[in-house]
Amino acid sequence: MTSMCLFAVTGLPPIRPGDELAALIVERLTAMGEALQPGDIIVIAQKIVSKAEGRLVRLADIEATAQAQEIAAIVGKDPRVIQVVLDDSNEVLRVRRGLLVVEQRGGWVCANAGVDRSNIQPEPDSEYLALLPADADASAEAIRSRLAELTGVAPAVIINDSHGRAWRIGTVGAAIGCAGIAPIWDQRGLHDLFGYELVSSEECIVDELAAAASLLMGQSDEGRPVIVIRGYTPPPAPTAPARTIQRPAHMDAFR
Repeated sequence: MTSMCLFAVTGLPPIRPGDELAALIVERLTAMGEALQPGDIIVIAQKIVSKAEGRLVRLADIEATAQAQEIAAIVGKDPRVIQVVLDDSNEVLRVRRGLLVVEQRGGWVCANAGVDRSNIQPEPDSEYLALLPADADASAEAIRSRLAELTGVAPAVIINDSHGRAWRIGTVGAAIGCAGIAPIWDQRGLHDLFGYELVSSEECIVDELAAAASLLMGQSDEGRPVIVIRGYTPPPAPTAPARTIQRPAHMDAFR
């Protein structure tokens, strides 16, 4: 492979709980004069998956506990928002002004458990927050299976979220769910151009594809939550869920 292309699925309507994402994707591809092809990879923004699955919380319904109020005073956020984060977390890892890092219930270490209010249409006198999908790998598999039923083509599916990084400024697209693709290409035992054996090279394929798709998705009002990647040849590695890329706590030197 020496090249690949990416394009956005345009014209998707605002997603609401109960919407069938696979059908909407196929409908918009048809309107664009496109169709899924064998080998395609679909990258989908977490936010629309969460919306379709009803992973929304009405802020007015939340009552903050003493722990949430204590953390909110340090972080500088609404205690109710902190409560929503805590309710979807396994463990609080770091707290400082403007930052709350937790292990989210799905195992992802990220700021605010991925809880977000951006691109959530408010209702009169009601504000909603979106949680991460309960099981993003299962979400990816379900969308992939439905796309196969509708089109006869079963593309790989990646569910993408924007995560910060411990050593660098800025967010980057990262995979929190996938189906039909190898998340990691373990290249240990292969050799470089000069014959040296690789001893620690494990390439996170799904994160690299998620980051590439994020450039087209955008981070604000672009309205491009679904990206098709075409022409990429996955490595010769077994498929697995995205959760397999989570570093075990005992191997995490920064916990």
